[in-house]
Amino acid sequence: MKIEGKFILKVAGTLTAICLVVAALLGGVDSVTRDKIFEINNANTVKALKAVAADATDFPSVNVTGAMTDAASAQGAKVTEAYEVKKSGEHIGYAFKIVASGSQGDIEMIVGVDADNAVTGVSIVDNKETSGLGSRVMENETLPSGVGVLDQFIGKSGAGSLTVGGNIEAISGATVSSKGVTTGVNTALAVAEALG
Repeated sequence: MKIEGKFILKVAGTLTAICLVVAALLGGVDSVTRDKIFEINNANTVKALKAVAADATDFPSVNVTGAMTDAASAQGAKVTEAYEVKKSGEHIGYAFKIVASGSQGDIEMIVGVDADNAVTGVSIVDNKETSGLGSRVMENETLPSGVGVLDQFIGKSGAGSLTVGGNIEAISGATVSSKGVTTGVNTALAVAEALG
């Protein structure tokens, strides 16, 4: 069976038209949802900032510098945003948005660090961890010691000094997720130290 040139052109034209229509529809959906997604992400970030620095009254943005990026890379994660934490105009620490690897993808978290470079809190902004396993870490499940898995970082300091199985407990069955959060906290401490 021989396929004629007219048939090929007709099929190619039809497929091109379908692609153009789909592209236009996707563009329309993006323009409608972009602002809403941005608002949701901002609301999640503000909520996370308040969770890691409850006493704060203001979170002015800080430019992420090369030294901060280098400190984060050395710990195996990325710093994407930085905020100064202030209370009534006084500097009381920093908060960093950190992206670290989990078992199913990236874990995006906000980590608060006080003026003495000790962790004030960890709040998960976004993750793709497995429901019922890694998600237990993200939801701050209580450990056998009676402390929440994220709460155990509060008061800890020393970039690179936190290790799962050492001074950090993991959720059983979610060790990779626990290690991802631990990497993120170590990264925040390293970034805070880079700021001096």
